[in-house]
Amino acid sequence: MNKKERFEKVVEWFEKNMPVAETELHYKDPFQLLVAVILSAQCTDKRVNLVTPAFFKRFPDAETLAAASTDEVFTFIRSISYPNNKAKHLVGMAKMLFENFENKVPDSIEELIKLPGVGRKTASVIASVVYNKPAMAVDTHVFRVAARIGLSTNAKNPLQTELQLMKFIPENRLAIAHHWLILHGRYVCMARNPQCEKCGLLDWCKFGSKSLDK
Repeated sequence: MNKKERFEKVVEWFEKNMPVAETELHYKDPFQLLVAVILSAQCTDKRVNLVTPAFFKRFPDAETLAAASTDEVFTFIRSISYPNNKAKHLVGMAKMLFENFENKVPDSIEELIKLPGVGRKTASVIASVVYNKPAMAVDTHVFRVAARIGLSTNAKNPLQTELQLMKFIPENRLAIAHHWLILHGRYVCMARNPQCEKCGLLDWCKFGSKSLDK
């Protein structure tokens, strides 16, 4: 099976078995999603969702957050990983949104990555989820699952994985494919204990076929 055929089979399986795939972060508007994604770095979505209701009640928009002190923001996110750095990033991000983008979350990856705390992965999430742009966000789950299945080959970093996935996944499926791979990595193809015997992708997965042969 060549790479193109593997991609076709994997996409076909997900389309049939996971026709709806969305972020598990709770949000009501682009600003809230941007905050939630920044908070989710090296932290679970479940933990973020416990913190954000009170956060968004106090800071409903970029203008309000921009006027806050990092110490106050810290009190709302203290249970999140790296709260000191994230508090600084959130206030800095809000100030830039308010001062440079008229209080609105930009829709391009190039502009998004200018914001404090926003890397390429976060920018790609916003571009694809909010603005339905053909972007592929690669987090640890996507990086791992793509390599295991054989969708990426010898990728040494997320950008290399991103470029390989974007080459073979149809443009109109890129946004949902990001969620397919994340959810598969979160609930089936876990880092420490992948459930290969229960995986519907086993017939096309390099890692799974080898692990069950042992």
